[in-house]
Amino acid sequence: MAVIERSLPYLNHYPAEIVQQVSRLLDQRLLGERLRRRYPSLHQVGNDGALREYLLQLKQQHMKKAGVVNKVQYDTRLHVIHNALGTHSYVQRRQGAKVKTHNEIRIAALFKRAPEPLLRMICVHELAHLKHKQHDKGFYQLCLHMLPDYHQLEFDTRLWLTEKEVHGDPFESSQRRE
Repeated sequence: MAVIERSLPYLNHYPAEIVQQVSRLLDQRLLGERLRRRYPSLHQVGNDGALREYLLQLKQQHMKKAGVVNKVQYDTRLHVIHNALGTHSYVQRRQGAKVKTHNEIRIAALFKRAPEPLLRMICVHELAHLKHKQHDKGFYQLCLHMLPDYHQLEFDTRLWLTEKEVHGDPFESSQRRE
């Protein structure tokens, strides 16, 4: 079977052999099935309040001394093509002589319907930005400390996004093959 040439933007920086393997799985319509087998269920963190609680629980477990997170929410305006699965922002507000920093974390709304490990990876990534602004060695060491399989989950998230773009949501019941 010939592999269809296509652009896979979520896999741009991966070796050609891996991109070819993913392309073959897409052509054979097997990628979604593999993702469903690996992640059989979706999380139940369906609103901003639940997301805040979920993220703060991760923070309490791994980063007790990190700055306060003032706002956590799903954001419908984040677009994954522009490398934004989540964002962190630091808003400085002046109150008299004091300057206060407010940390805000926004997670792309498409993660409302995702397997829990993928949501956890995005939350860990954004929490790591509380201590490391850049994607440097220290940043990834912190991600791995909080989530030892961070790199695998990041790759699986890219696979999920690729399948979603090419064939639709692999977790929609209408998409499943019996």
